[in-house]
Amino acid sequence: MRMVDVSWKFETGREAEAVGKIRLPCQVIDMIKSGGVEKGDVLKVSEIAGIMAAKRVAELLPFCHPIPVDRVEVKATLVDDGVAVRAKVFGVWRTGYEMEAMMAVSVALLNVYDMCKPYTDNMVIEEVRLVSKEGGKSDWGEDLEGLKVSVVTISDSASAGTAEDVSGKELIKALEKAKAAVVGYKVIPDDVERIRETVAQFAEISDVVVTTGGTGLSPKDVTPEALSTLIVKEIKGFGEAMRIMGVKATPRALLSRTVSGVLGNGSLVVALPGSVKGALESLAIVIHLIKHALSMARGERHGHIR
Repeated sequence: MRMVDVSWKFETGREAEAVGKIRLPCQVIDMIKSGGVEKGDVLKVSEIAGIMAAKRVAELLPFCHPIPVDRVEVKATLVDDGVAVRAKVFGVWRTGYEMEAMMAVSVALLNVYDMCKPYTDNMVIEEVRLVSKEGGKSDWGEDLEGLKVSVVTISDSASAGTAEDVSGKELIKALEKAKAAVVGYKVIPDDVERIRETVAQFAEISDVVVTTGGTGLSPKDVTPEALSTLIVKEIKGFGEAMRIMGVKATPRALLSRTVSGVLGNGSLVVALPGSVKGALESLAIVIHLIKHALSMARGERHGHIR
């Protein structure tokens, strides 16, 4: 049992909306309408209860993250057979607000029940459901289905056989999990000409070439220099995001020289760090934007890959 790790997700504006209803006898509806409920204004108090509930979800549901809630709107309305509640919850965070919206509705309805129970036990809460959510990965992210990807590990020791290439193999697993077809894989030394040659060759059979290694500051780290002559348009945001998000794990991420860009034939190259952790975390940050970037680079309708 565990909470989902959202450490490497982007903080984006997210909103969720939920609805629900409680069925009440006609006489109780009339009491609410006329203000005859002894405890007070059922609709207004229920709205306040829903707002309070939206801010306390993590205290009640074990796998929900404690997240900042920036705006809550709860509306309770009399309908023919009871009270209907609608709630919207908005915030800027790394995970969505579905449970906050549904909790707001549920508690608002429970409050109606509590305030009306002296007059009847014939009440039924029903149809609590999510009706919309916006702002998460489902709005802008895409997997790599339909794309051909090659992986190049750049390492003197792995190329010489004195060390195992773990990063490259783990990247292949991650890419395949994202539904990419991995069509090429090679381990080469830290050599400018070999890097250029291998990336150019794989670009002919791939939509995306992913490299791992050679992005640090040592004299042997030459991957960015090698790719600079192949990249016709740099995707600066990819490298910036990898470094900014990487700082969450270690400030040393600021020393990484990861680069990404469009190659001459319209394919993409994404150069990742050489460590397993750094490579996988960096890929996770940009992987869901790769298909969109590729379609833009090819002048296609955004988000569409032929």
